[in-house]
Amino acid sequence: MTILKIARMGHPILQTVAQEVEDPADPKIAAFVADMIETMHDANGTGLAAPQVHVPLRVVIYMVSPARDSAEGIGVPLTVLINPEIEPIGSETDVDWEGCLSLPGMMGEVERFTHIRYSAYDLKGNRIQREAKGFHARVVQHECDHLDGILYPYRIENMDRFGFSEELMKQAPSRLDETEDEQD
Repeated sequence: MTILKIARMGHPILQTVAQEVEDPADPKIAAFVADMIETMHDANGTGLAAPQVHVPLRVVIYMVSPARDSAEGIGVPLTVLINPEIEPIGSETDVDWEGCLSLPGMMGEVERFTHIRYSAYDLKGNRIQREAKGFHARVVQHECDHLDGILYPYRIENMDRFGFSEELMKQAPSRLDETEDEQD
């Protein structure tokens, strides 16, 4: 396995729409996903999308620790989504802090749907469908945005709520403690 280079904001790969994976069960995709997993763990991330490692394919990996799973408190194990699709359930949204491995050391407040349904393929080519709430829903939406060339700062409505994590921590450390530890 290999640790891949993470593209940072400003790189053109992060501004393009990723291509669908033709065969989710292709062993080359499984090998690539293994490298993505190693890269995400090395960077202390919660999620990673293929364009973030310079590959324009519709592949996302993520996990949710039990501590961050406010909806159920059990967390979500490492999950691979190939060619994911998202559908909001209801219109309720929430504003919360996000970080990103492609914007190291920065964070901002982003509005996201609180409840979604998503479908995708796994590495065996099986179709999966799930619902997600809370932080789980936020992570899936954040990572899938990368597949459409969208970075979280594009979704920030109040740019006063965007900046370097270290500076923002000085202003409101209690609200930001958890976000600083895990980047999407």
